[in-house]
Amino acid sequence: MDDRLKKSQLGRLSRIEGQVRGIARMVEEDRYCIDILTQLRAAQAALDKVEQEILRSHLQHCVTNAFHGGSDKERQDKIDELIHLLDRRA
Repeated sequence: MDDRLKKSQLGRLSRIEGQVRGIARMVEEDRYCIDILTQLRAAQAALDKVEQEILRSHLQHCVTNAFHGGSDKERQDKIDELIHLLDRRA
């Protein structure tokens, strides 16, 4: 992962960390469930965005490099990694 993407994603993760702490406070304070659920959805959407950007970077760099210069085994390993990741996500 390049430094620019790493810095960007670390910033997003720090904000998400703050969101999660805020959600925990909401639970402790017995806030309205729909308000808590709304905040949970927002945090999950933010995590999904981080995941999407890291996956995009992986495809653009690691997978592309394996397909352009790697062996058949390296290419198959990258395909298998992605299939395994997508299976776990479903």
